[in-house]
Amino acid sequence: MKFIADLHIHSKYSRATAKNLDFENLYYTAQIKGVQLIGTGDFTYPAWIEEIESKLEETEPGLFSLKKEIAEKIDKTIPEDCRNPVRFILQTEISNIYKKDDRVRKNHNLIYFPDIKSVKQFNARLDAIGNIKSDGRPILGLDAQDLLSIMLEVNDKGFFVPAHIWTPWFSMFGSKSGFDSIEECFGSLKKHIFAIETGLSSDPPMNWRIKDLDNVRLISNSDAHSPGYLGRNASVFNTDLSFAAIRQALEKNDLERYKGTLDMYPHQGKYHYDGHRKCNICLNPATTAKIDGICPECGRKVTYGVLNRVQELATRPEGYVPQNRHGFKSIIPLADILSEIFEVGPKTKKVTGYYNQAIKALGPELGILLDSSFDEIEKANIPLLAEAVKKMRTGDISIDPGFDGEFGKVKIFSREEKEILRGEKYLLFDLAPRKNKAVKKVKSARKIKSAKKAKPKIKTRQDKIIVNKNQTNQKPVKPKDLLTGLNPEQQRAVDSSARAMIIQAGPGTGKTRTLTAKIAHLVSDKNIDPGSILALTFTNKAAKELELRIEKYLPRSKSTLLSATFHSFCLKLLKQYKDFNAVIADADLRIALIKKIMAKKTVVKHAKGEKVKIKTIRKIDSLISLCKQNLLSPGDDLKGFVEKQEMDYFQKIYSKYQSLCKEQNVADFEDLIFMTVNMFCDDKDILSKIKEKYLYVFIDEYQDLNFGQYELVKLLCNNNHIVVIGDPDQAIYGFRGSDNKYFKCFADDFPDCEMIKLNKNYRSTQTILDASFQMIAKKTESKKISDIGVPNREADRVFSDIKEGKKLIIKETATEYAEAVAIGKMIEKLVGGISFFSMD
Repeated sequence: MKFIADLHIHSKYSRATAKNLDFENLYYTAQIKGVQLIGTGDFTYPAWIEEIESKLEETEPGLFSLKKEIAEKIDKTIPEDCRNPVRFILQTEISNIYKKDDRVRKNHNLIYFPDIKSVKQFNARLDAIGNIKSDGRPILGLDAQDLLSIMLEVNDKGFFVPAHIWTPWFSMFGSKSGFDSIEECFGSLKKHIFAIETGLSSDPPMNWRIKDLDNVRLISNSDAHSPGYLGRNASVFNTDLSFAAIRQALEKNDLERYKGTLDMYPHQGKYHYDGHRKCNICLNPATTAKIDGICPECGRKVTYGVLNRVQELATRPEGYVPQNRHGFKSIIPLADILSEIFEVGPKTKKVTGYYNQAIKALGPELGILLDSSFDEIEKANIPLLAEAVKKMRTGDISIDPGFDGEFGKVKIFSREEKEILRGEKYLLFDLAPRKNKAVKKVKSARKIKSAKKAKPKIKTRQDKIIVNKNQTNQKPVKPKDLLTGLNPEQQRAVDSSARAMIIQAGPGTGKTRTLTAKIAHLVSDKNIDPGSILALTFTNKAAKELELRIEKYLPRSKSTLLSATFHSFCLKLLKQYKDFNAVIADADLRIALIKKIMAKKTVVKHAKGEKVKIKTIRKIDSLISLCKQNLLSPGDDLKGFVEKQEMDYFQKIYSKYQSLCKEQNVADFEDLIFMTVNMFCDDKDILSKIKEKYLYVFIDEYQDLNFGQYELVKLLCNNNHIVVIGDPDQAIYGFRGSDNKYFKCFADDFPDCEMIKLNKNYRSTQTILDASFQMIAKKTESKKISDIGVPNREADRVFSDIKEGKKLIIKETATEYAEAVAIGKMIEKLVGGISFFSMD
């Protein structure tokens, strides 16, 4: 029988996957997509193999189906024309990171087994080698050749497929850490590799150019991280439904039993072209070669994409077609087509509504894209859908190629074509559309026979980039708008040569501009190497914003400023100096680990055998984080953080938690700073190297430091230049252990520092500023002056030149609920009487 297979997916237990990626949703989605065989994904993860055993049952040799009692409920929700049998094949993906031939190699590999017994034996082998419990797709320091050897030892009836082989970062042929041939990767076991996965950014014609792939089958899969992506790439078989038949069709190169692939246009893949996403630079390989791979915007190396790497290894010209090749068809997912038609996002309600309308009228998605006649599609009453599918099948489309992690964007219709096809564009007194070029183009597209596939029109974002290679290290023109127009306090901060400076800056006083101007001044006027500047913030968004602002004014050289969060900076150092490769635990994983510890009565004696409440587990999680923020280990004195009566109980759990994390190669978010401070204290040579590299340190929102970050800063900046900026009245990270006292003791930590206050506000009227000052002053008037850290609150007042607005109304309420109701009524007046509150 002929069927469509998607043999590479994930489960809800893998990182960056949807929470609804379970067997029920996969079963449902496979039917509306038209996929009859799908991988289980992630069979190495203990919780997922439990679900495989509890929800699936073997129906054909080596293939499984959803248990009848579960499937029957779902079948009732599926349109009748979409209902078809769905089978699962046991599949997982392993991330291999290892050193070979003096290079770090990173590649992903797919493994398939015909029975659960083999899966469990395989999992036991891997569990003895590394941590398979931390993520659905485990990361192992294991040579890919050794992984293949283990698979063969467990059950040589299974099969092994290198995953998305061209992806730059993690693949067999990847430009960042891959190999140049299958034999380099797998050595004498090369003969056991009879299929490879092409990935989203390449298609068969690209792979046909590589002679090393002549004797392997090209398969295509979605690598779905959510059910909606199922079937975006897939493979077509014409075999009996059994594990052995599928394996044999691939191994024997049987053109009748393995029919080929369904692929998104490779230009849609997020690594097709070269580029630099941060600078929105997308380059074809020829342009990349002209500029020596240096981003013309920021001076960094661009990420080399799949097309470039294919051309590097190719021994055949573009367009080469081998004999006895398997077929392939290029498709655009139906949601993307509808998104383009209606000019809204593919996940919007509008697209979802029309998608459901299409499958109810026409059947599964892949049937619509591949087989439905245009007359049939017209009957679904979805504007332009038939014409869009026709253009997709003939390749009469345009695509902005994907690059550096950003998916490509398909353009099926021009604005003019849409208007003509909808009958919207008429002359004032004419009854028919104007006979212009667009009309001819539409008519000619209708005449193209689907058997003759047109090449898609591929556009790039940067076709006109012209860069003189001799100019890439020159300084940019000095920005007039950045270093001019500063107020006196901002200018003083920029010009100061003080080794340590603290800038007190309230909201709207231009603190980010001041920081940016200060750094640009150091580089452009003082000739400071950008690579010696470190800017630390508290969020990725803030780090990105600061970096983007500053990079406009830095020389286009290979030396670049580092803008990062405290945690990402520490992670970078740990990877560089300690070969750190642990999985960073998110909240769910931390809770799961603590729950596992507390479930063991040998560790914690439960009162009357009661089950521990999730509230208690979360409290312990918070306490562990608080201890780590304060650089306290389980054996330290935790007085002041943990109640005396709970001390022994907590320390025991904390200690077991640390042991379990080490055993499973897991680290907390808060461990990153803790470990880095310990590294600096234990190894003065590493600290010296870091201090020699980062001579100038800038810290934003300094009032939000916690103790661990504070200690890190003191170690890092002793005798180096440091500029901090913030507002002690705006501390918002108390839940992370932050304390604005570190802002107030800056002068004690860095004697002879310069103190600057930015008092001019560019955002609010004076009325708003006066009111906010009164609230802040009232809040602190009962405290001692020494607690405030400021000799006179009046000196902190902020002023504005912005024209006055309406007067403020101050209204006191008895309760928080009364306050909310009062605010709601005021909003009702502003928005025209819409009720925001109900008294029911």
